[in-house]
Amino acid sequence: MNESLLKQARAGKWRSWRALLLTGAVALALCVPLLIPLAVSQAQTSAQGAQTDNPRAGFWREVRHGDVGYTTADTPDADVLIQNGGQNWRQLRNGPIANYGGWLMGIVLVAIAVFLTFRGRIRVEAGPSDMRVIRFSLWQRIVHWFTATTFVILALTGLAIFYGRAVLIPIMGKDAFSVIAMASKQIHNFVGPLFVVAVLMLVVTFIVGNFYERGDIKWLLKGGGMVGKGHVSAGCYNFGEKSWFWLATIAGIVVAGSGLVLDFPNFGQSRELMQLAEMIHAITAVIFIAASFGHIYIGTVGMEGALDAMVKGHVDANWAKEHHDRWYESMDKQGNVKPIGEVEGHRVGQGAQHRTT
Repeated sequence: MNESLLKQARAGKWRSWRALLLTGAVALALCVPLLIPLAVSQAQTSAQGAQTDNPRAGFWREVRHGDVGYTTADTPDADVLIQNGGQNWRQLRNGPIANYGGWLMGIVLVAIAVFLTFRGRIRVEAGPSDMRVIRFSLWQRIVHWFTATTFVILALTGLAIFYGRAVLIPIMGKDAFSVIAMASKQIHNFVGPLFVVAVLMLVVTFIVGNFYERGDIKWLLKGGGMVGKGHVSAGCYNFGEKSWFWLATIAGIVVAGSGLVLDFPNFGQSRELMQLAEMIHAITAVIFIAASFGHIYIGTVGMEGALDAMVKGHVDANWAKEHHDRWYESMDKQGNVKPIGEVEGHRVGQGAQHRTT
């Protein structure tokens, strides 16, 4: 089989994968925003019906006045039987926050699917070469994958806790969901503190090279070169990568801090503080998850050769020239552009030099 037939076969295989990915992404993106408001509305209708039919509604309205009683328990708000703010918190959490969060994640998934359809995968225009450039050290990759693993676990379990009652119960029933909800809560509580450590390690490890510079404005104005033809000059990290780093840093600190408030209620937090922390936690987490779709897309399916950086630790020289030309030039001057055989034999323990010029 000659080279032309091989290219046609690869192109056909990619079109099949792209169609499959597009179909899955669109289906998932459409299901999330459509199911969540419907399920939440049904849950609210059921709750209203239960309140209407409750023969002791007057009694419970009196209880919810928040009158202070007496108890021997020495914890904040322990002398209030039912805190009225809890109902307001529940309505905000299960109403606007859940609905808008579902729409945000769905819109991002649809936007990615549309972009992939019309723009296609970003290829290395010069094709693969036999020269490689070390981009990330073993330590940097460990920190990245440790953070990514804890993030994915927390995202999945958090979404199950947040949307499970509205989305999963109609699908699998209350018994099965109770098992998933209990497991998700326990896993979420135990992995949460590990994510705090991961975020701190991420900041310390990758902050060098992620400060904005003048050239980033040009990259931003040209959309990173992803719209239209031609590449935009960039250093070790471009504007998009820097923005993701700072978003992950800020959002990571917010969800970690608010999560610790919820994870350790034995430090005397009031109910009002925990309700506020829970809403901040949910809003930030949903934005963080929605933004992560773009990062995961461009690091895997969206850009040829990008995944090599975090899996192998080195990238193709042509990829580096096309996407991070200033970083490539500095690495070339330092003699760090080497044959693939030499890099494969010595990549472990050699870190990227985050020069931005």
